[in-house]
Amino acid sequence: MTTRSGFFLEDFDVGRVFHHATPRTVTAGDRSLHVALTGSRFAMASADTFAASCGFAKAPVDDVLVFNMIFGKTVPDISANAIANLGYASGRFTAPVHEGDTLDAVSEVIGRRELSNGRSGIVWVRSTGRNQDRRTVLDYVRWVMVNKRDPASPAPETVVPALAEAVDPASIVIPDGLDLSGYDWAAAGNGTDWDSLGCGQRLDHVDGMTIEEGEHQMATRLYQNTARVHFDQHRSSATRFGRRIVYGGHIISLARALSFNGLSHACLVVALNGGRHTAPTFAGDTIYAWSQVLAKADIEGRVDIGLARLRTVAAKNHPCDDFPDRDDEGRDHPDKVLDLDYWVMMPRR
Repeated sequence: MTTRSGFFLEDFDVGRVFHHATPRTVTAGDRSLHVALTGSRFAMASADTFAASCGFAKAPVDDVLVFNMIFGKTVPDISANAIANLGYASGRFTAPVHEGDTLDAVSEVIGRRELSNGRSGIVWVRSTGRNQDRRTVLDYVRWVMVNKRDPASPAPETVVPALAEAVDPASIVIPDGLDLSGYDWAAAGNGTDWDSLGCGQRLDHVDGMTIEEGEHQMATRLYQNTARVHFDQHRSSATRFGRRIVYGGHIISLARALSFNGLSHACLVVALNGGRHTAPTFAGDTIYAWSQVLAKADIEGRVDIGLARLRTVAAKNHPCDDFPDRDDEGRDHPDKVLDLDYWVMMPRR
């Protein structure tokens, strides 16, 4: 007898709901290890005193850490037989997470279609992370390419969900009690403030971070992500790459951490409009990042807070002073590994 080897395309009926294992109580150790593995320096998630001056009882858990913890819970059910994680969309952070909160996750299949090769297909799921009070802290859509169990099985009915190009700023949730009127600009760093950001402006985040083999595996274990492709060198040696691939969520964490240099006042990630992992990353690669301001939005009735829509691009072994992106035919630069579109909340002067 063997244990379950994960679900295949045939198993993802539209409307099916997965209640994922395992609940996780967030600790100070989780936060410290996340900093050790990413170098994130955003003040709101780093200091209780800073967070208290902004209306929180204590520092919230880093938003990207919350995303990766919720994502990790979905992997054994959604991604065990995935060929690739293709993208993210329609994500909102709807309540802050603090030490002592317990998180769990549930996913609903919202779309499915078979690919022309007949051996695989694409599955869309909406995953929701909840705290111990069953309050939603994060929900988002992702889609994955998944193998079929039997290539001869009939193609399922095609259902492709309609996804918005971006999260509506009016639907973004402002954390209870948040007040940035007393924001400590000096303590937060010397990045560009919301009022000075110009739509279309690009920022090279300059710094680079080299990924060590043990570090990316430790980060992925921190999120309880069980995908074999990140850990199992024995099986990975038989793939076209011949080695373990760095988990894409760790690249998101590094890109966000690197963006502090220039965007230190982007204090909270509040929505995920879309994202793609455009190439694999491996241990030994050095990650650089740049960002572009896509839009700005006011929050009705608030003069202390503004929203900025950012696009952050990460590249491997390629400093971003030349802003590597797409060519004239729309093809991604070969060194580009991440293209992420998201909303952040920022103080206003």
